[in-house]
Amino acid sequence: MTLKRVTPETAVLRACMLAATAAGARVWRNNTGVLLDANKRPVRFGLCRGSSDLIGITRAGRFLAVECKRGRGGVVTPEQTQFLDTIRAMGGVAILARSGEDVTKALTEETLT
Repeated sequence: MTLKRVTPETAVLRACMLAATAAGARVWRNNTGVLLDANKRPVRFGLCRGSSDLIGITRAGRFLAVECKRGRGGVVTPEQTQFLDTIRAMGGVAILARSGEDVTKALTEETLT
């Protein structure tokens, strides 16, 4: 049996999912990208370009977006920044997380406001 190697970003993603769930939120993985169909035409999938890795709802009922990045090396694209800014502007909770602790802290602060 071959074990699948867990990348640093996958480890952060899993930690963020666990932290969000522990804080009472419900989150779903949002994969985005492009694949070629049988006729070699690009087919886009996912919520939208730049949308966060995790999409969900907080315990308080607010829309939740969590962009997960590995350590210091994970780069946030302009589209990802714009998506997070839009969520915040519309009253949702938008988190740039490099660890599960970032999610825990942000959701703890969200319940206090």
